[in-house]
Order: sequence, then C-alpha cells, then structure tokens
Amino acid sequence: MGSRAPTLTDEECVRSFREAGDNKCFAELFERHRKKVFFACQRFFSDTSRAEDATQETFLRAYRRIQTFQGGDFVGWLMRIARNVCIDEWRRSSLDPVTGSSELTETATPTTLDSSFDVRERVERIWQEMNALSPEQRRCLELKIEGCTYEETAARTGFSIEAVKSYLQNGRRMLWKRMEEALSESK
Repeated sequence: MGSRAPTLTDEECVRSFREAGDNKCFAELFERHRKKVFFACQRFFSDTSRAEDATQETFLRAYRRIQTFQGGDFVGWLMRIARNVCIDEWRRSSLDPVTGSSELTETATPTTLDSSFDVRERVERIWQEMNALSPEQRRCLELKIEGCTYEETAARTGFSIEAVKSYLQNGRRMLWKRMEEALSESK
C-alpha cells in the first residue's frame, strides 16, 4: 500500500480503513489533516498544549466513530468533531477549575473569566446561527473560516466561483442579521 496511500482520496482512505482495517489509511488521514485540526483548536484555546490535546482527542474520536461517517466531506466531519471536542473540553475545565485548569484559576481575575465565558457563549451562538443558514451558505462560510480561498471552496463544493461569492455574501449578511437580533434580545 505504501506508495498508493498519498493518491487515495479521503473517502477512499476511510473506506479502506473501515472495510479492511488498514491503519495506514487512517495514518494518512491524520497526516493530511492534523495541522488543520490543530490550528482550528488553537484558535479556540490560546494554550498550545490544550490545542494539542484537543487535536489528539479529535482523531481518537474519529478513529472510534469512523463507522458513523456517511460519506461526503470528511474534513467537514472531522472539523465538527474538533469543534465539539473544544467545546466539551472548555465546558469541562470551566465547570471544575480545580481539576480542569488550575493555572487559569490562579492567574485570571473574575472579569477575565466572565469575559472568557461571554466569548465562548457567543462562539457557540454563532455556530447555532450558522446551522440555521442554508447548507450551501453554511458550507462556504465553514470553508472560509478554515482559510480556503474562493477557488479552493469552489473546487471542494463543486459550486462556481460566482456562486461561492454569492453564498458567502448572503451567508455573512444573514449571520450578521441573526447575531444582531440575538445580541439585542440578550440585553
């Protein structure tokens, strides 16, 4: 398999791993996507070691739950796992500061913790509002958040570049409108 692995698509690697138990294919998926997952986790946590832990947990969950992957966009599925891992880890550490993150509780002031909670709460709200967008708008926005260009987004979704720009513009506008409404309701 050695020389073949790099030419397999993500879906082919997943299929080979699920059907034949080929760990080399999962290792290939890890190598392809670990940096992207790490950087996404690092945006959530400013602490590199927490981002590394979240990255590792993401791939462990993917490994355990690969049978639930129903095809399509593997990276999107993996990034949803990463987002959930980060949220779970943040909740765990915020609920139990003694065992979660003692460094944070020793050095942070209550205002910092409150503002950190507000930021996390708003991030969760943004993801909720993004899920309410059309699938096309949501997918284009997710790829933009991951750092994809218009061309890369078009290639990954099959949309034309003009359609990608339109979905992004309309998705941003709708998300902005929904967030303004949500923020005015919370005041």
